[in-house]
Amino acid sequence: MRLSQLFARTLREAPADAEAPSHQLLIRAAFIRRLMAGVYIMLPLGFRSLRKIEEIVRSEMDGAGAQEIRMPILLPSEPWKITGRWQAYGNEMFKLVDRGGRDLGLGPTQEEVVTPLVAAEFRSYRDLPVNLYQVEWKYRDELRPRFGLVRGREFLMKDAYSFDADVEGMRRSYEVMVEAYRRVFDRCSLDYGVVEADSGLIGGDVNHEFLARTAVGEDVFVVCENGDYAADLEAATYQSGDEASDEELAPLTEVATPGRHTVRDVVDFLGQAPSQLLKTLMYRADGSPVAVLVAGDRDVNEHKLGRALGAREVRMFTDDDFAASGLVKGYLGPQSLPADVTIVADRSVRGGRNWITGANQVDQHVTGANEGRDFRVDRWEDVGLVREGDRCPRCGGSLRLERAIVVGHTYQLGTRYSKPLRATFLDETGNEKPYLMGCYGIGISRILAAVAEQHRDDRGLIWPKALAPYQLVVIAANMDQPEVVRTAECLYEKLLSQGHEVVFDDRDVTAGVKFADADLVGYPAQLVVGSRGLRSGTVDLKLRSSGERIQAPIDDAPSAVARLLQEAP
Repeated sequence: MRLSQLFARTLREAPADAEAPSHQLLIRAAFIRRLMAGVYIMLPLGFRSLRKIEEIVRSEMDGAGAQEIRMPILLPSEPWKITGRWQAYGNEMFKLVDRGGRDLGLGPTQEEVVTPLVAAEFRSYRDLPVNLYQVEWKYRDELRPRFGLVRGREFLMKDAYSFDADVEGMRRSYEVMVEAYRRVFDRCSLDYGVVEADSGLIGGDVNHEFLARTAVGEDVFVVCENGDYAADLEAATYQSGDEASDEELAPLTEVATPGRHTVRDVVDFLGQAPSQLLKTLMYRADGSPVAVLVAGDRDVNEHKLGRALGAREVRMFTDDDFAASGLVKGYLGPQSLPADVTIVADRSVRGGRNWITGANQVDQHVTGANEGRDFRVDRWEDVGLVREGDRCPRCGGSLRLERAIVVGHTYQLGTRYSKPLRATFLDETGNEKPYLMGCYGIGISRILAAVAEQHRDDRGLIWPKALAPYQLVVIAANMDQPEVVRTAECLYEKLLSQGHEVVFDDRDVTAGVKFADADLVGYPAQLVVGSRGLRSGTVDLKLRSSGERIQAPIDDAPSAVARLLQEAP
């Protein structure tokens, strides 16, 4: 490909709305262009790299025994309503109505499609196991699309679904896919980790996320300093330190706190630490009122709260909820809450004494509040959000928070979909049983962003050769000198004939612009033909990853390129 003909115009500056380095560089290097918030056009360079990721994913899926199919993007609502996800996805799912008044959705995932498919085709235990996958665009109406391809409303995904006859088979299928995922991310040259995760709207008990470590990742995960625990923040837990205090019980005492309703305001006014204040946070869990108690220096993990309560929807009280309930926003305490309010306390609260908390009156708090004597707790649950420095649940070591991009997620679904959709097979005894399922997603367009985030410097992208749109650029440094152009063209044609993925920068621009663009786009290797080199019978070669520069005789240039690419990561 000649760059004079390539549909690609590099930019010196990134758009103002491009926050993450990968987002900025993919736009500047002419890999993507924004159509609207969360939706991007893949330009030729980006499309070539995206296809290479697809090829890696497909080869590993095929090698793991999965079979590729293609499922529709436009989905009927009926099976989604049966599983409850039509309601649970809410506004995150793109929904429309056809001319006949039928509810349809754009697929964010495909469990409700593939499960009835397998149930209709494979009716016996002898047909199992089977694993079906597809590479297809997915759609989710993200509230805040950001970081370019990292969190979009349209994204390319590989989703696979395994079907087994029993739990042991499901676990075997799961392990096969986890290992295939490791090979995918290794081949994509990603620095990644595998962590325990929250299952979210997909469901299932056992699941893991594959996280590409980056400073601007949209996901936060927790790791132990000793390396024996890692989990997504939504699923992470910690040692609660809930040893009973031997402090003497103080009397419950009302104190005036005029105009002070935040944790910081109250504890500063009373001269206490935030950990001594007991926050009472009101939620609705599937419509029912729930009060959650956590220390003032800790937040509620709403994902864990939903799991603990078995609720499909958990949301904080709105102003309308407070008005209807008669509860006083900003001055809540667990004392004398109505009987229909379930009081859930985080485990870290157990053993605490003489809490400061709201008095359920405007401008009033209490001190000396104690569980059992002054307020009840209906349920003790692990609902606190892990913080930097918390103790590891396995070894007691210090936990730290890191950022990452989620590039893959695997789930053991069990019968989460087969039961409600009545997807069954006949076992050895002729009895009908629901399939045991697994689900496995890889964000292909996210991998493109994650690799760009991890492989870059202040000059631009540094593509691993497995994903680079082209592995080599031939640069004619002096377009006004026919011999330079002829030599560069000859080398370009020879390299093409030898099977190299090569572009020829034949643009009528300065050598400095060509060098800057070669670094910006991130070709693994550069071959430069210039007038000075011609006089000495040499060309210049550069390895983008290390910046190493060498000279080679013109006649030996193709061999030198091959050797240089061998060194490229």
